[in-house]
Amino acid sequence: MEDVRQLIPHRPPFLFVDEVVARGADHLTARRTWRAEEDFYKGHYPGAPITPGVLLCEAVFQTGALLLAGKFGGEGKPAGVPLLTKVENVRFRNPVYPGDTTTIEVRIKETAAGFYFMTGGMKTADKRVLSVDFSVAWKTPEGQTTA
Repeated sequence: MEDVRQLIPHRPPFLFVDEVVARGADHLTARRTWRAEEDFYKGHYPGAPITPGVLLCEAVFQTGALLLAGKFGGEGKPAGVPLLTKVENVRFRNPVYPGDTTTIEVRIKETAAGFYFMTGGMKTADKRVLSVDFSVAWKTPEGQTTA
């Protein structure tokens, strides 16, 4: 997981990518195992835990940030953080349970004026979990400083 931590600013308990599995010029595949001891399972739902859809989407968005960070290269990475600018066409198809390992795939569809338009998806074994289109800009939010 150290490679992931070197590329994006996310940290536990809000880091939802364990490892990069494959990388190309405009696509990246990552993996995440959803651990039963994670706090959010205590409340979603007690006695019948299921991974919240918003966290599944976040794992896809973090995978997109990993793709961008890799494109920028270590020293060429701009200051700031990846900022989600648009989310659309989210489709949930199957639930993810504690202990499930998911494969996350993202691809850049196009770039324009500093925005990266991406599509992403997630699956467990051979079942599609979700698909989503989103865009990201890498910048320093106004009024915030980053290290």
